[in-house]
Amino acid sequence: MTSEEETIRAEAAELTGAAEPRVFSGSSHAWRALRHRNFRLFFGGQSISLIGTWMTRIATSWLVYRLTGSALLLGTVSFAGQIPTFLVAPFAGVMVDRMDRRKVLVWTQALSMVQSLALAALTLSHHITIHWILVLAVMQGTINAFDMPGRQAFIVKMVEDRNDLSNAIAINSSMVNMARLVGPSLAGMLIAVSSEGWCFLIDGISYLAVIASLLMMRLDGPVVKRAATSTLTELKAGWTYVSEFLPVRTILLLFAVISLMGMPFVTLMPIFAARVLHGGPNTLGFLMGAMGVGALVSALALAARKSVRGLVRMIPMAAAVFGLGLIGFGLSHWFWLSMATVFVAGMGMMQGMAGSNTVIQTIVSEDKRGRVMSYYTMAFMGMAPFGSLLAGTLAHAIGAPWTVILNGSAILLGAAWFATRLPAVRREIRPIYQEMGIIPAEGLQLGEEEIQQ
Repeated sequence: MTSEEETIRAEAAELTGAAEPRVFSGSSHAWRALRHRNFRLFFGGQSISLIGTWMTRIATSWLVYRLTGSALLLGTVSFAGQIPTFLVAPFAGVMVDRMDRRKVLVWTQALSMVQSLALAALTLSHHITIHWILVLAVMQGTINAFDMPGRQAFIVKMVEDRNDLSNAIAINSSMVNMARLVGPSLAGMLIAVSSEGWCFLIDGISYLAVIASLLMMRLDGPVVKRAATSTLTELKAGWTYVSEFLPVRTILLLFAVISLMGMPFVTLMPIFAARVLHGGPNTLGFLMGAMGVGALVSALALAARKSVRGLVRMIPMAAAVFGLGLIGFGLSHWFWLSMATVFVAGMGMMQGMAGSNTVIQTIVSEDKRGRVMSYYTMAFMGMAPFGSLLAGTLAHAIGAPWTVILNGSAILLGAAWFATRLPAVRREIRPIYQEMGIIPAEGLQLGEEEIQQ
């Protein structure tokens, strides 16, 4: 950056009241959020806990398929585990905006630990049935309805410098996908030599790490004044904000389509591993690992970015990559080709998820953050139960490969629709970015390439 550009940026920051972003040399900017103590604690605790979470996801899918051999029941269990999120998330968002977010997360992690240990006890004692799996899936889905918006809204509290927020979200995504890489592989090997129950037990114990990290944090930031109005009034205010704010509304609509049609392909993974590729739990672990590697590569690329600029344009491109990856995966009958296509799908999925999360977290009003992130949770996870049920029904009728091909095509159409809305979305976001000092204020532009969102 030239001295003239630095001067113009400083003037823009002074006029908008925004702090000048710190400059990091070399590749240190890719990990700058870790300089915050609270975020380092969160990163350490979650890195352990998420490995257990992914082990449980794989073990549950394999257990259901082993007990029933039914694609429809795979979709049904996924539906049962995710439908509470759709029903409860808006009310959970109000509670997150009203309550201490750290306390919310401590409770959700403790209850998740109880759920995993119950699943472990039933499986290891050979008392597990599909009915118990459904009941415990509903319990976890209800917990997630509070945990996800609470977790997303709490990131701001862990990173004192807002300039590091996008980096924190990208690092968080990297952490999730490192766990997605390690967890399924461990689960596949453990199931092959023992039982799914040990995966559930390890998951239950792993929650102690994240609970400890939350309790060790020092939160000294200003307390946000909470509204004293009724729950329904706050619920309505949150819905009005989301439905009338074009950038948030457009992003959430695209991700509702992706969640409905794209995410449920993970539910069908056991069918691809067993019937299409003629493998076992190890094959399932490798497929999930390949998707995790793709998502991890994408998340690391996002962490290396120095600014939120450009992420809005990336969202439809990422959705298109996800859709193409799913179509290729549905067409493949060869192990290595399936690994490659699911790698591409993982890249597109994570690029879109993390990019949209970063944009929304950057532009959202702080007093409505919990409610907005609850609708993000609905779009991301709330539509997934309907998608899982639809995917299971379609796979039962036309087969898993054709179901995934159909879903990938629907996502391509969603990406095309978002592209048509992109100019209007960028117009609405530009003044917010200017006010925050992310791009120069009017009259201080450095050129057209500098104001691209």
